[in-house]
Amino acid sequence: MRKLLKYLKGYEKECVLGPLFKLLEATFELFVPLVVASIVDKGIGNGDNGYIVKMCAVMILLGIVGLVSAVTAQYFSAVAAVGFSSRLRHAVLQHILGLSYTQIDQLGASTMITRMTSDINQVQNGVNLTLRLLLRSPFVVFGAMVMAFTIDFQAALVFAGVIPVLCVIVFGIMLVTMPMYKRVQASLDGVTSATRQNLAGVRVLRAFCKEQAEVASFEEQTQQLTRRQLSAGRISALMNPVTYVVINLAVVLLVRVGAVKVESGVLTQGLVIALYNYMSQILVELIKMANLIITVTKAAACANRVASVLELEPGQENGTRSAEGLKGSVEFRDVTARYAGAGKPSLEHISFTARPGQTIGIIGGTGSGKTTLVNLIPRLYDAAAGSVLLDGVEAGAYDSLSLRRQIGIVPQKSVLFKGTIRQNLLWGNENATDDELWAALETAQAREVVKDKEGELDAPVEQGGVNFSGGQRQRLTIARALVRKPKILILDDSASALDYATDANLRMAIRKMENPPTTFIVSQRAASVRYADEILVLDDGELAGKGTHEQLLEKCPVYQEIYYSQFPKEVTRHE
Repeated sequence: MRKLLKYLKGYEKECVLGPLFKLLEATFELFVPLVVASIVDKGIGNGDNGYIVKMCAVMILLGIVGLVSAVTAQYFSAVAAVGFSSRLRHAVLQHILGLSYTQIDQLGASTMITRMTSDINQVQNGVNLTLRLLLRSPFVVFGAMVMAFTIDFQAALVFAGVIPVLCVIVFGIMLVTMPMYKRVQASLDGVTSATRQNLAGVRVLRAFCKEQAEVASFEEQTQQLTRRQLSAGRISALMNPVTYVVINLAVVLLVRVGAVKVESGVLTQGLVIALYNYMSQILVELIKMANLIITVTKAAACANRVASVLELEPGQENGTRSAEGLKGSVEFRDVTARYAGAGKPSLEHISFTARPGQTIGIIGGTGSGKTTLVNLIPRLYDAAAGSVLLDGVEAGAYDSLSLRRQIGIVPQKSVLFKGTIRQNLLWGNENATDDELWAALETAQAREVVKDKEGELDAPVEQGGVNFSGGQRQRLTIARALVRKPKILILDDSASALDYATDANLRMAIRKMENPPTTFIVSQRAASVRYADEILVLDDGELAGKGTHEQLLEKCPVYQEIYYSQFPKEVTRHE
């Protein structure tokens, strides 16, 4: 929790004024029992109605001032807590975006979502209640005890005895429940992950009639979460009844001592009432303290989970060389790549050279390492061995942001964001003109897609681009990459939803671009890579062959198998 306190910087004033106004409210509250005692002993005892009215007015004034102080304190506490959580959420997101793909894979999307939402909300509540109650409750408890000693020493010993017992109960329960709440949050990760997976794959679930199986699996995870919450809740729930029992026993003892004192004339009835009121104040404040501790326990557990994300050092060293002026030459020298925790490398001993403006086709079976290869170019992952050179310079020497601005990436999954077509295209270059946007759409074979939409460039895009077909989404994501005017263009199986004619027109349009980029076309279609300047054939992470279509068709068995599975020999001979 302490590691996150730096995000309260700038809210020092609110962090001081909030507790101070709470202490001011508590101070006025401590005077109320004395006013009540005075009303009983002097006003009622002497039958002085004027004195009673005057003291009642004093009580109302104390109440009004206390209310104003409480509202002011809650305002400052809320400002500090909300500002803190906002900064923390931005910091976590910024940190996550700076992590390597490997670290993001290890964390998992559901864990990151939970930590940025539920965990940070819990921490916000903890900060809010801490500013309001952490000083106020102990101040009232010990203030009430001090006031009791000013009234009568022997009666106040009851207070001195009961407060340590209550502290042991409260802090004992806190120590027991803290690790339990950590396990609760871990279970929440699992539920979030299952929810996300089921919502994302709902069509697949229905297609394979797996609804009942997933419902059963989800039910098991929610039951585990429920069991852990109930276990922690049962122990936390002991706090109120146990403290009530202790306080009420103390009240019984206090009334007995007070009655003896009143009978002997040492105390007045009003002072006994004041002592009882102080004991009641202690009870109320300890209940508040108990709730505070439960909240702070949850917040501390969540804060540690958030801090663990912020403590992750970026897995990739960021170079300092600017990629401005990159020409687009790419060379792999004996490159081996391995995913974290994988048993064997995903790529082994890959070597090739792509000159500026060339088109490189990458083909192979599922899981052969095609996507892994192209992800090494923009340093989404780093090579485990060997060198990836861009314009003859190690990719790691470049500043990653500068490098990625020179590379257009179209991933396998076409992702569009909620907004408009224009807003999505401007991700490629926020300063692009309308003419540049239309030129990119023309090259990507998406001009008609946009023209047919009401509003054209300002037509709405729903989250995930669900109001577009698969082929339309692919063409729009290609256009988004082309808006950047990249020196290197990576099309990672991004034309799989396009028909052969549109795919061919797309490749021809890219070749005809002014200063065409070095283009990497990843595909399982032989037709998509057939006319590439060089084709890389991958088989189980190894380079099974490289060359032109004709060379590979003559000498590479893996390429022959792929090609003839899509173009039977009879048809080929006829051609």
